[in-house]
Amino acid sequence: QVRLVESGGGLVQAGGSLRLSCAASGSIFSIDSMAWYRQAPGKQRELVAAITSGGSTNYADSVKGRFTISRDNAKNTVYLQMNSLKPEDTAVYYCNVNWWDDSFSYYNLWGQGTQVTVSS
Repeated sequence: QVRLVESGGGLVQAGGSLRLSCAASGSIFSIDSMAWYRQAPGKQRELVAAITSGGSTNYADSVKGRFTISRDNAKNTVYLQMNSLKPEDTAVYYCNVNWWDDSFSYYNLWGQGTQVTVSS
């Protein structure tokens, strides 16, 4: 069993910052890519940022220069530092992780989501 636990969401004023965390635990041999997605009311889930096992990153154009994704491989944790937040960043944020177990089966799992609300 593998579990993802997200934390760090909340209410913040426009221009403020939040840091999201997503920790993976359980029968993990090795984690591949990790990513953050978000879904605003009435909209489709979209990729916010992703990071490979080697540390390469990519970002949605809407968050470039404001958000930073990072990972701590020793802790099986991915972070999303969000600065200069805008009301349009309001959404439920989900982490997504790909990993191998010790039989080299490949899996994907979503976190439970954490609400981020940015007030104007």
